[in-house]
Amino acid sequence: MRWPETRAICPCQGRPLPLIDKYSVRRADGWNRPSATNFLLCGSTEANEYPFRSSHQEVGMPMVLDRLVKMSSFAGERTLQWVSNAVETTLFAENFDVSEQTPYEIVVQGGLMTVRYYPPLAEAEIPVGEETMPVATQRHAVPILLVPPLAADPLNFDLLPNRSLVRFLLAKGFKVYLVDFGSPKTRHADYGLADYAARMLPDAIAAVRAHHGARPLSLVGYCMGGLFALVYQGWARDGDIRNIVTIASPIDSKAVGVAGGLVEAMQVPTRLIRRLTPFRIDKIDAKRLMMPGWMASNIFKLTNPVGVLQGYLDLLMNLWDREYLLENRTVARWFNDMHAYPGGIVKDFLVRVGLDNALAKGRIELGDGQASDFSAITCPYLAIAGKKDQIVTLDAARKVMDVVPAADKQFAEAPGGHAGVFAGSRAPVTTWTITADWLALRSAA
Repeated sequence: MRWPETRAICPCQGRPLPLIDKYSVRRADGWNRPSATNFLLCGSTEANEYPFRSSHQEVGMPMVLDRLVKMSSFAGERTLQWVSNAVETTLFAENFDVSEQTPYEIVVQGGLMTVRYYPPLAEAEIPVGEETMPVATQRHAVPILLVPPLAADPLNFDLLPNRSLVRFLLAKGFKVYLVDFGSPKTRHADYGLADYAARMLPDAIAAVRAHHGARPLSLVGYCMGGLFALVYQGWARDGDIRNIVTIASPIDSKAVGVAGGLVEAMQVPTRLIRRLTPFRIDKIDAKRLMMPGWMASNIFKLTNPVGVLQGYLDLLMNLWDREYLLENRTVARWFNDMHAYPGGIVKDFLVRVGLDNALAKGRIELGDGQASDFSAITCPYLAIAGKKDQIVTLDAARKVMDVVPAADKQFAEAPGGHAGVFAGSRAPVTTWTITADWLALRSAA
């Protein structure tokens, strides 16, 4: 038996291959693209990457059988890896968590709140994504206090060894602190905006100043953490707050995605209820309004259901790959292991921040005769928002430019959604670089 006239030679192994299936295409220049049959005969990935030249030499069946055996063995090994990793991620999930690898010291711990200090890096360079970044030898005079949101664990500030805002800022020469607001329990149900912005955050700032030995510092807050920073400054009028940076922090509740439409639609019913009935959300027992962590996590995921489904499909397809799992499972912990919202903060955000849209008006009541007035915020201010953020839209974040009168203020847009703008794969070259460069110009002694 002779093979058909059109033949191919494998460029990776130098073996002649017959073009024996109907999907092979003979081109006028004498070159042919490999078919599925050719790939089976060759077994090299290069067979899919290079053209083949025609030949009249023959190939025997033993090589085909050899390739089938090797492919079966490879598939079996990958299946074992898939099953092994599936069992391990279920029973020993901590083995795949590589967050919070940067060493830190506890400066103060009291009640829910903890303040961390991150010592200077010992390395000369650090990994950032697929690249490396040199560690600065000179230090900026003004330290940074990172302020996280409530539901999300602070791990998102030190997410991965090669994607850590903490390590990035340390490498840029900043002295870095972080306040951890802890995980609220039922006994903390009454904690509201005043407790976080006018009690715990001031205590954290005092601890940082005592540890650092000087008063000037910058506040960098993500999402609700950015709101806490603004509310604090509008309340305290702290002349030693050198700079404030907020990332994906909502100001105009009417522009907050789908929720903004609901807030707008509730304006008339809310006014009627307040006028005609004694019902007030403020009067509801805070324990009844406490939002458990699992609920906060699911609400967040519902903002992007297609992305969540795609994430699960990607996980199933790559469960055999341990390197992939280390990153995937670590990032998943950010969204899966959220903390509860105290009922007090839920009430404040439903009524004052949401229905009353107080932040967009530049003044919010904190109770007991106290208030935060954004007109008192005169320090340099940078607000960053995600271009594709469906939770805190650009309009919801940009409104802050109308209510903060600082002479030195800037609004910046960065790629990504609500999570991506802060800690996505592109954040180091966008949001983090914008933040570090802006602060560097304003952090001299």
